[in-house]
Amino acid sequence: MADIAIAPARRTAPLPGAVDRRIEKSAPLTRFVLRLPEESITAAGAALGLDFTAPINRAVTAGYRMALRLGPDEWLVLAPAADAAIPGALGAGLADRLFSLVDVSHRQTGIRLAGPHAGAMINALCPLDLGSAAFPVGMATRTIFAKADIVLWRTGIAEFHLEIWRSFAPYVVSLLHEIGREYPD
Repeated sequence: MADIAIAPARRTAPLPGAVDRRIEKSAPLTRFVLRLPEESITAAGAALGLDFTAPINRAVTAGYRMALRLGPDEWLVLAPAADAAIPGALGAGLADRLFSLVDVSHRQTGIRLAGPHAGAMINALCPLDLGSAAFPVGMATRTIFAKADIVLWRTGIAEFHLEIWRSFAPYVVSLLHEIGREYPD
């Protein structure tokens, strides 16, 4: 599959097509959608070294692995592309339990948006309240950005990670560049 092209991290001027260092492609990640019943949560967490008992719409990290709890029985598990151990670890840790693990690495890509206006840039086309009280660091949820479905994760006070289907990524990135023209660095 073709990868999206995001301009290098260097801003030259706030003009159409200008490079915006606030918007970066995330590091190469492997992505899995994990579905499992409540009685398997602890075993799955132990198998991957992650705390799957976090509340819904929260992210947890351990080392380079991350899990975003998107529903009562659904997690988006992210890890470096070189981490090929997730399916085997879950298979061994949940050998006698029900679970579903689907690799969606080919379907999605990630974008990192950082800077003092990152929340405002997202809020230009996303209906969520991204104030730090309503959407604190570690919060993660499915939402929309304009007409694109995204998973939005607040990774820092002024930093967000967006998971986007690859086919929508150029659209989302172009909108963020356009919105970014309204905000100084």
